[in-house]
Amino acid sequence: MFSHVDNHGLHEILIILLATAGVIMLFLRLRLPAVLGYFTAGMLIGPYGLALIEDNALTHMLAEFGVVFLMFSIGLEFSLGHLIRMKRTVLGLGSMQVLCTALLTAGIAIAFGLRPGNALIVGGIIAMSSTALVVKALTEQAELHTRHGRNSVGILLFQDLMVVPFLILVSLFDESLQPAAPWALVQAIAAGIATLLLFLAFGRWVLRPLFREVARFQSNELFTLMALLAVLASAWATNSVGLSLSLGAFLAGGMFNETEFRHRIEAEIRPFKDVLLGLFFISIGMMLDVRALPTIWDSVLLLLCALLLTKLLVTFAFCRLGGANAAVAMRTALILAHGGEFGLAILLQAVDIGILGGQEGQAILASILASMALAPLLIRHNGPIIARLMPKATRRSREEIRSKLAETASGLAQHVIVCGHGSVGQRALEILRQYEIPAMAIELDPDLVHHARQQGLPVAYGDAASLELLQACGLSRASAVVVSMIDFNTALKIIRRIRSVNADIPILARTRKELHLYQLYQAGASEVVADTFGSDQMLTRDMLINHGLLQARESSANTR
Repeated sequence: MFSHVDNHGLHEILIILLATAGVIMLFLRLRLPAVLGYFTAGMLIGPYGLALIEDNALTHMLAEFGVVFLMFSIGLEFSLGHLIRMKRTVLGLGSMQVLCTALLTAGIAIAFGLRPGNALIVGGIIAMSSTALVVKALTEQAELHTRHGRNSVGILLFQDLMVVPFLILVSLFDESLQPAAPWALVQAIAAGIATLLLFLAFGRWVLRPLFREVARFQSNELFTLMALLAVLASAWATNSVGLSLSLGAFLAGGMFNETEFRHRIEAEIRPFKDVLLGLFFISIGMMLDVRALPTIWDSVLLLLCALLLTKLLVTFAFCRLGGANAAVAMRTALILAHGGEFGLAILLQAVDIGILGGQEGQAILASILASMALAPLLIRHNGPIIARLMPKATRRSREEIRSKLAETASGLAQHVIVCGHGSVGQRALEILRQYEIPAMAIELDPDLVHHARQQGLPVAYGDAASLELLQACGLSRASAVVVSMIDFNTALKIIRRIRSVNADIPILARTRKELHLYQLYQAGASEVVADTFGSDQMLTRDMLINHGLLQARESSANTR
């Protein structure tokens, strides 16, 4: 009975998977981001490339599902507490960067003949940067918690939140491609507020009790099924009241974020999200008309330069106004001077409705993809680029940090340097002070440093992954180093750099993953604590004795 089933859809899926697997393997071998591989695969097999896949309802549906799970992941990561902790960066720098970039771009677009509504959407598209590219690259480079890293993440967080309003704005255009009438806008806003309140009530009074009941069955299949049902039902609900599917997925993620099931749901949904998000990027690549590039290359080049320069200057200006020095401000601007997947999500919806099409849509798409292709190089080499472009500002920035570290370390000898002053670092410093072992901590979070300094603790601001700053902490005369931060890449970087200049100093590190134990030992750690359960008992009396930190003191006490 299945012999006559049309296998055209299966044929297309097989082509997509085969092409994507081959291209991704090549890109990973060349150490290029997988995101760019998805775009390339889409361009190759799409209707404007080898024409192996048609731009049909199937590809559009897969792309739509990709956006839904992308927005769900944003909602799942969105934490009110995290927003409050970074409120100055998110609400200050983030809001100014997004709004000014969007308005400035919209003004330029209007000058070139676009209608105000269309121009504002173009502004929203250009204002977004790639969270996936930035966070992954900064994590690998151990720069996520630096000053420019924190600024970048804060701005990206606000950009993520602004995707929802821009998607709503796109959905408010009527069938004639004109913005909706004022009364329709009021109705849409009222519907959005009512939907939000309904979702909050549903999450509190229905969702949490429901998933507690589901969890009692201890069935992974049922839990995954219910999580998928909740995401897709939320997307359907907002779409039913005239809003976007993406808004419902975002609200569903926000509901789950407030429950105790957040981490489990994230783990269960991740395989679906990663696959569908890859299909979303492929569908974006399929949209690019490679054959049209020879006729619009000048527009693409102009838009690319405008995108890079506008975002660079706006981000730099507001970082400077926010108190960052010139070097930190320019490094932040360089990291964010590209387009992103959320801008592409807005563009995809705008193209589907018909707001942006033809050569203008192709030029915008090509310029964003080109900027994302340049992004890994700009992010990876942001330090050397700024050091070459702004040597004086870079030296002043380093000297400012180094002098404060040297001041904190002055008078210390045979001391312990604690890298990181989070909960574990605080406990380690407390234990060392209890045994009257001289110690100091180096920390990248300015709020933690400020709080510690108010308490009179020897904590200074700086990047512990910088050998220059570790030497300013008195590494040459220190008796041991404690690496208390949990980030594996940062810990590995610190250990390797210390071992490059000192082969004998004891280095104590921690990790939450047992698979990292061997790598940390191989890098040169003297002792690694498997902190599987997040315990803050990193240092013990026996450990201090084993590494000679208490031996002399206890021997003299026994003599007395």
